[in-house]
Amino acid sequence: MREQSDDHLASGLKHAVILCHPDPQSFNAAVAQTYCDAVRARHRGTVVRDLYRLNFDPVLKISEQPSSQPFIPSEDVTAELTAIEDAAVIVLIYPIWFGTPPAMMKGYVERVLGAGFGHRLMCEPSKDSVVAGKHLLSISTSGNSIQWLERQGAWLSLRNVFDTYLTNAFSMASNEHLHLSGIVEDMGDKAVREELLRVTQTADATCARLLDAARKPQVAAH
Repeated sequence: MREQSDDHLASGLKHAVILCHPDPQSFNAAVAQTYCDAVRARHRGTVVRDLYRLNFDPVLKISEQPSSQPFIPSEDVTAELTAIEDAAVIVLIYPIWFGTPPAMMKGYVERVLGAGFGHRLMCEPSKDSVVAGKHLLSISTSGNSIQWLERQGAWLSLRNVFDTYLTNAFSMASNEHLHLSGIVEDMGDKAVREELLRVTQTADATCARLLDAARKPQVAAH
């Protein structure tokens, strides 16, 4: 009974992978592929939104401002909301440029994850967010070491603003962050394999964590 129940729960735990890198052959693209392969190996569903390949427009429109009445999302935002609406976890994959994610990723947060969600709703936990109750996983990369990012204050700032703040503001269930540093063109095949292994391990751990979280309501009901 437990195995059947777990299989049923796992089938609904889809991962929405949001990739943001201009090079389709980049290490970040390999991270997205590796993550999806690991998730699919556990018979979970995935959907990938490759922002550069989609030519996603990061610019928030006047009609999309939360104060607009009525709130009218553009067609591209509606398509993204449809793609991620049944996902249990939102996975953001991006490089750190000048201490922050690329502008296109920031635009995705503003236009899609924050669709119709204004500052008044952020003051208190709210289920009105389109990602309320979902889990957040960030996988970032940098050429510099994480120790260097820490000394510059960039790492703490990123974790506070792009992980903790988003989780709290959008009433998401949790956040985790895997950072892969020293990602340079001549890093070598062994180093690439080692870093991608960390991605696989993170995907496995995320799948297990989501399943545990999905079981809890069942346990409480009994």
